[in-house]
Amino acid sequence: MNTLSYPRLGIRITPFTTWASLAVAALLLTSCAIAPPAEENSDWNRQRNQLQALDSWELRGRVNIRYDNESHTPRINWLQQNVEYHIRLWGTFNAGNTHIIGRPGYVTLEQGGDVVTANSPEDLILQQLGYELPVSYLEYWIKGLPAPESEAELWFNELNQLTSLVQAGWTVSFTDPRQYGSISLPRRVELTRPENDIRLRFIGLNWTLDDSIN
Repeated sequence: MNTLSYPRLGIRITPFTTWASLAVAALLLTSCAIAPPAEENSDWNRQRNQLQALDSWELRGRVNIRYDNESHTPRINWLQQNVEYHIRLWGTFNAGNTHIIGRPGYVTLEQGGDVVTANSPEDLILQQLGYELPVSYLEYWIKGLPAPESEAELWFNELNQLTSLVQAGWTVSFTDPRQYGSISLPRRVELTRPENDIRLRFIGLNWTLDDSIN
């Protein structure tokens, strides 16, 4: 075995020493690139607390809906005021101008002068518009937050930011985060569910927050 000696420094380097040093360095680099789990992720805990406190906001953008071999991309305006929401869809969509107003246990859908009410926004939207919009979960997902109703699997990037989650049979991905004061919100959110081959892509999202959040 070849050995390099540095008598003045008291160091003897062998091929094994070099290999071990490289292995340790690679291990350290790899560990730095893996975000810690949610329960140990202080950055995520701080972000999650901010998002949970955010209960009044407005967003504007577009939503590409692919369902049952059809695709539509209406504009969306969503106003959330505590537990009450107002969702307006219009543009390139077979339902025209649609206004959904709801709160827990009660929702109305207005379309072309007709008003329909129900207890569940999901059932009402499926019956009237012909596709699924998981509003009860989406209130949380659209902000980059898992819904509290059920367990969720979370994935983070090297900056400890939430990049995707799986919950209630849906996979949700978050990209292009933007800062609004001290809080980060996604500009693009994609929902997919293989069971029905449905995909919802919220794109070009612009947020308006309560001044108390900044």
